[in-house]
Amino acid sequence: MEWDSTLNAFTYQCPCGDLFQISRDELSSGEVIAHCPSCTLVVKVIYDADDFSEDAAFPPTHAPKALVPQAH
Repeated sequence: MEWDSTLNAFTYQCPCGDLFQISRDELSSGEVIAHCPSCTLVVKVIYDADDFSEDAAFPPTHAPKALVPQAH
């Protein structure tokens, strides 16, 4: 995922063409699901909670990762 300072959120490209989004505040509060504002798809976000504590530098050195469901 990449930090988008305009949206104030980490983003990841959605297949519909929009972006999954999750904010720093959401990550700090333990949220793990990033939503696409244009469709119903969601992705699970993998991250180190310590990177989003009040004492941590921002943006973190290790960006969150989007866990994308795979078709079987």
